[in-house]
Amino acid sequence: MLGFGRSDKPINTKAYSYQLHVDMMTELVRGLDLKDITLFGQDWGGMIGLRVVAEDPERFARIAIGNSGLPAEKGIKGWITYPLFKLQIARLKRLSEEELIEDITFLKWVAYTQKVENLPIGDILQMATVTELSPEVIKAYEAPFPDATYKAGAKVMPKLVPSQMLVNQKIWDEVFSNWKKPFLLTFSDSDPITAGGDKIFLERVPGTKGQKHITIKNAGHFLQEDKGEELAKILIKFIKPAKKKKKQTKRKKKKK
Repeated sequence: MLGFGRSDKPINTKAYSYQLHVDMMTELVRGLDLKDITLFGQDWGGMIGLRVVAEDPERFARIAIGNSGLPAEKGIKGWITYPLFKLQIARLKRLSEEELIEDITFLKWVAYTQKVENLPIGDILQMATVTELSPEVIKAYEAPFPDATYKAGAKVMPKLVPSQMLVNQKIWDEVFSNWKKPFLLTFSDSDPITAGGDKIFLERVPGTKGQKHITIKNAGHFLQEDKGEELAKILIKFIKPAKKKKKQTKRKKKKK
């Protein structure tokens, strides 16, 4: 994502938007002329990825989602949700890491990211995983962010989660409520933020029917870090399901 890698990145938070990331990823998919795509989306990977699917659904063969969603509201709720959300964030006090961990909610998480002076990237990764991360792994995650000026994207994106409720609702109605291609859910068992988020997909997406949905155990929010190998095997099996063996019948030998 723009703002999260080691390449150049905007340092102004106003340069980032939900729509910008959708547009950039759509341009990438079309520019590479990708086809028969399997999307796996976690966190923003799902929120952006599902929007890219909606832009060009014929390019996608199947979808898998873990610890993510597509937040949406219709009518007046769709108009007022984001302004009210920003007001709630502004009213919350500045939290320490300890206070956040003690009683983490999505609102508190966003308030923390907006009000902390320098986002502790390594600490956040450890906070959102079950596995004890090694110093080398934490250092790798921190590498794109030498100081606070590099963290504009990481800082602003949590606040943008509910910024396109009406657009997302339209996509639910027009695309995913009618999506019949394979749609797999791979949520983890230890993520307090997205727990239960698989329910709406099961209720609304026809393509979830008949799939072998899996709850990945002993994995936090970043399940691909906690259970990367297990998740990879699940996705490989989803992409290339085992072929059913044909029943072999013994032919009776004709008596001469």
